[in-house]
Amino acid sequence: MSAQKRVHVYTNHEGAQWDFPVTMDEIEDVDFTGTSLVFNVTAGQGVPFLRANIDSLKFEDDPLTETKNPYKVFQLYLTTADGRAVTSREEYKPCYLSLGAQGSFSNYSGSANIRGRGNSSFLWYDKKPYRIKLDTKHKILGLDKAKSWVLLANYRDVTDMMNTFVFEMGQWLGLPYTNHTRYVELFLNGSYQGLYQLTEQVQQNKNRVAVSDEGGILISLDVDDGPGESPYANDNFWSKVYGMPVCVKYPDDEAFTENTVDSVRTVFAQLEQAIKQKDYSKVSQLLDIPSFIKYLQLQEFVYNVELSAPRSIFMHKDGDGPWVMGPLWDFDAGYDFDWSNMYAGHDYFASFTETVMGSNPLKRNGNYSYVPQFFTDLFACREFVQQYKAQWAAVKDSIVTHAWGECMKYVDQLRASGAIDREFRRWPLKGKTFDTELEKMHKWLQNRLIHISYLIAAIPLPDK
Repeated sequence: MSAQKRVHVYTNHEGAQWDFPVTMDEIEDVDFTGTSLVFNVTAGQGVPFLRANIDSLKFEDDPLTETKNPYKVFQLYLTTADGRAVTSREEYKPCYLSLGAQGSFSNYSGSANIRGRGNSSFLWYDKKPYRIKLDTKHKILGLDKAKSWVLLANYRDVTDMMNTFVFEMGQWLGLPYTNHTRYVELFLNGSYQGLYQLTEQVQQNKNRVAVSDEGGILISLDVDDGPGESPYANDNFWSKVYGMPVCVKYPDDEAFTENTVDSVRTVFAQLEQAIKQKDYSKVSQLLDIPSFIKYLQLQEFVYNVELSAPRSIFMHKDGDGPWVMGPLWDFDAGYDFDWSNMYAGHDYFASFTETVMGSNPLKRNGNYSYVPQFFTDLFACREFVQQYKAQWAAVKDSIVTHAWGECMKYVDQLRASGAIDREFRRWPLKGKTFDTELEKMHKWLQNRLIHISYLIAAIPLPDK
């Protein structure tokens, strides 16, 4: 490990021993400052720990051998520079972090910045989601190098598996740039915050959505980021043909110009117009239809009502290439969530027969008759419906069993590590248990598979 040393800070909390590694140049770079023990990682910056929380220290020279096991539960210790809570979604505040990789990957420690993130999840619930931006790009828990990372609180989702299940489905289907899951238990300013899902920030980057720096486009169809809810932002517009709210995520120049937004609006309108005119030959040139089909089927399968708003629907385009759907994002509004108790409830899985687009998507005869026709007009094209049916027939026998099997590998570690028990002690949910909700989810998915397979097979085939 060259001249660097690793210090392991051991603490006991919630009936478990926690290991927070810090990498630094010299063992002598340890300062006792008042009530804190500060490990000086770089000049003028240190990773602080409250002395009262430290049980023991261990110094070592050699790195741990990586087992590359992504299913383990990892340990994240994060301290804000001012020692205060994170209360803003707009302003970052400096912080220091130590990430214990449990021997699966390389440990990491260093300085960063943190802010809140999310809309309803940040505003409604006490357990907050966060966005972290490292000072320097780095691989985290085996995931490709980048600065920006997300900590999803998943407070509404008692199973903690709703996003993970979809990510596993998306990866298996081959949808590009699908996110990954790493589960961490978070300490923030010394206080245990529970279980979080660490994943990639959706952004343009050679290790994220790898569209080119010149000519690449990344957008989200999103009510919250669009001109309706964010009228003073300079990066959004109403689409020309279907009137959908669009936010331009890339290009993301600080000096965002009106010409940039107009250019993206014009390029996107070409695809909209081709879909509106049911010009399937033209659509096939402008849109990656296989990704469109897989994306719609996945959204409908988990009954993600965000498709109807729309919210968190990402699309990307590289130069003169076609529009491609994804990455996938934000699925705790699916699985038949009970919106009547949305501020305090954690109720899902009541019915497996509800649909967003309906049994005849062209007529939008599902629960959301206002779903944008951008997603449904192609059901007037015979070739599209044939492809849609063929795609589902090819994957339906394995798609749930594969993704659920991957989820169970995470669940085994959540149980074995005690993370689920600690999560429920930190965030008790009256009348809910992890095992009961997980079983409900599994049964719902099995019933959903039968129902959706029947509906897709029965979609009317247009004459032409």
